[in-house]
Amino acid sequence: MNTATKPQLTATQRRRVAGATIVGTTVEWYDFFIYANAAGLVFRELFFEPVGGTLGQIIAFLTVGISFLFRPLGAALVGHYGDKLGRKLMLVITLILMGVATTLIGVLPTYADIGVWAPILLIFLRILQGISAGGEWGGAILMAVESAPVNQRGRYGMFPQLGVPLGMLLATAVLSLMSGVISPGEAFNEWGWRVPFLLSIVLVGVGYIVRRSVDESPVFQEIEAGGKQRKMPMVELFKKHWKLVILLALVFAGNNAAGYMITGGFILNYSTDPLGSLVMDRTGVLNAVSLAAVVWMAATFLSGYMADWIGRKNTYVIGWLWLILMVFPLFWFVNSGEMLWLTLGMCIYAVGLGLSYGPQAAWYAETFPASVRTSGVSISYALGSIIGGAFAPTIATALVAQFNTTLAVSMYLLIMVVIALACTLVLRDRRGIPLDIGFEETGNYELFDPDRRPAETRAIMLEYHGVEKPPAAPRD
Repeated sequence: MNTATKPQLTATQRRRVAGATIVGTTVEWYDFFIYANAAGLVFRELFFEPVGGTLGQIIAFLTVGISFLFRPLGAALVGHYGDKLGRKLMLVITLILMGVATTLIGVLPTYADIGVWAPILLIFLRILQGISAGGEWGGAILMAVESAPVNQRGRYGMFPQLGVPLGMLLATAVLSLMSGVISPGEAFNEWGWRVPFLLSIVLVGVGYIVRRSVDESPVFQEIEAGGKQRKMPMVELFKKHWKLVILLALVFAGNNAAGYMITGGFILNYSTDPLGSLVMDRTGVLNAVSLAAVVWMAATFLSGYMADWIGRKNTYVIGWLWLILMVFPLFWFVNSGEMLWLTLGMCIYAVGLGLSYGPQAAWYAETFPASVRTSGVSISYALGSIIGGAFAPTIATALVAQFNTTLAVSMYLLIMVVIALACTLVLRDRRGIPLDIGFEETGNYELFDPDRRPAETRAIMLEYHGVEKPPAAPRD
């Protein structure tokens, strides 16, 4: 059987990889969400004071989006070197870059201190965050999926996905603690907002230790041992797989646009803005976002198992249909002005976010061949984040200002989710496909299609896994 000579990980090693990916992505996204929430709460006053009002808030949210424009750069760099030098090294580098940028934001002087240099430096550090985030995800999910047993790729790939809601939960919890307990009122604006950024340096230290302790992906070990790294993996990716990149980018754009209503600070700002119509309690809304993060995390966890039980595509479709049903009720709940209804609306909405996010790691990894896989998943993810999440809070804020209703925001989200659903239905679910470089070199990668080429797919499963369906997980 073709799996005989491939590098294999023990159950303990696989669990260590899963732990390292979830710890690392949690730290990365804690840093990212701290910024997004702070942009919704205080950056308008601290860094864009001369503008003020709705325009000042739009500019603050634009700094959230600007970093997304640099995600493809991070994805290109990490994808290129991840396919040439290894997944593990790139994960360590991106973690350090994100942590340094976030910590420096915590000591950055405000506009009142140094004038226009304050927003300039803020945007520069945000760009560094974007480069780091663009490269982080691809390496993390491939470490998890490529190390997993063939029939458990969905659940192993779910672990780095969990780092996103965990990062959001940690970010909102720390901000809520600072805003409501340690530095309430003006103290939060004066110094309390800085503490969550400064805590990043501690989290990065923990993440660095954990990530340094894991083994390299077995797929890359095989590529490296055979000297089969591509000289220009990015060029080959766009030459042979550009359609897949576009489709997968649009799939992620739907989830990203929908998710950034909560994670990007829009609802936080909309519901607490002292110039708005709701003027709800800041700490209360932060707690509501934290509860939504818990639900999002639970749904993501469940969806990893669902992806193995019913397939990646089917799980995605359920998630999209859930979001389609919820994009209008979400703002009905929020506009009630009642904390209980706002919390309930975000929590129900978050179920769809998890169902359309958990299967992503396994599905994207199984879509691209081994030699360009890091480049493929990283670029698809980065482009999707630009199309979907980069300016979603900015667009939502502008739509409310223009039409004076959140109905326009719901319509915007509906369009994004429907496009993602259409792309999902076009793509193939290739659950169980061999991920190694040897299989890619057989020329049979395109023949593996359970829906359109069942006979060829069964033959490949028998040759590589010994059964027509993914085998039971090996017991170490």
